[in-house]
Amino acid sequence: MRKILSIALFSVLLLSGCAPNFQKQEEVVQDQKESDEKAIIPKYKISDEYYRTILPFKPSEARGLVVNNLNSKYDLNEFEMGLMRVAQNSFDPDKYLFQEGQYLKAETVRLWLNRKFTPEQLKARNMKESDNIGLNPLDDEQGSIAERNEKNPIYLAHVLEHDYLVKGDNGKVSLGGVVIGLALNSIHYYQKEQYGATFDTKIPQETLEKEGKRLAEEVIKRLRKIDGLKEVPITIALFQQESRTSVVPGSFFTYSNVGKGSSQLGDWKAIDEKYILFPSSEATEQHRDDATSFSNFKQDVEAYFPNFNGVVGRAFYVGGHLQELNIDIPIQFYGKTEGIGFTQFVTGKVMEHFPDYISVQVNISSVNGPEALIVKEVDQKEPFVHIYH
Repeated sequence: MRKILSIALFSVLLLSGCAPNFQKQEEVVQDQKESDEKAIIPKYKISDEYYRTILPFKPSEARGLVVNNLNSKYDLNEFEMGLMRVAQNSFDPDKYLFQEGQYLKAETVRLWLNRKFTPEQLKARNMKESDNIGLNPLDDEQGSIAERNEKNPIYLAHVLEHDYLVKGDNGKVSLGGVVIGLALNSIHYYQKEQYGATFDTKIPQETLEKEGKRLAEEVIKRLRKIDGLKEVPITIALFQQESRTSVVPGSFFTYSNVGKGSSQLGDWKAIDEKYILFPSSEATEQHRDDATSFSNFKQDVEAYFPNFNGVVGRAFYVGGHLQELNIDIPIQFYGKTEGIGFTQFVTGKVMEHFPDYISVQVNISSVNGPEALIVKEVDQKEPFVHIYH
């Protein structure tokens, strides 16, 4: 039996992955930073994996920059959501509230992402010396453009701040900790002339990690000079972007904690997370059994329509074990009933080919937009199915 859910209910279940944890009532608290401002803690906590967000929602001043600075929508989503997973190592979702970063200003982030400039370069850009705080390497303008970019690539693509608040016995919420994500380029893109062709140079993993840790040390020193961030615990994490053409996102690969009032990074802790494209040689070489299951599913789906081969999967691994599999199936339908029939067929194949211990989501779309969504959670005997109208 397949359940057709309303989109509102389905959204809640999809986000939760388990039964929602409903508080008895909303809490009205006082924002300690804005002493005369009241804030609301929502009564609904849809999952133990998510933080409640204090209301009214306060967007970060640097909001929107992440869209311009990251390579793809896949990197964009994973950079934000992955940083929340990192935060859970230090800030318990049952005790802390989430708020977008309130301390790093948009202009500060822009200046940090610049290269370091010589006095001549500053003058040419009509910039002040006080704005010469770029964290990316100086271009010494020695050699060809290709040589200069290979020698001094842009390492740092973006800086993201998340704030975590805690409610005190006095009914006030205050900053309990900050988590900072540094998005790093695995590939540096450049042009030899304005509006010309784009070239690229690959940045080795060991170089990326070394430069990322160096940047983290400098960022922590700068954060400690900002009012409000001088004493709070800070976690800083490094994220490796994928290429612009990749259909899987990059991932966080290490993080470090900085104690109250300290400017010294603690030991770096590895994050064993990775996204892998299915089908691909990487999937076959590293995860043969999972690749075989996907291949069998793909063959069955493609057999439904002649000359169709558009099934693509993005697999999320933690510690080398498959946790989630997101599958996209773009196809041309000639009627709604055909789409319903195909969705029923695919749902059966999801339950047939994939083990109980992984979460599977299938997005079926056409030129008209989304057609259907199938979700099988871990150990779920009956999947959730939604047909878009």
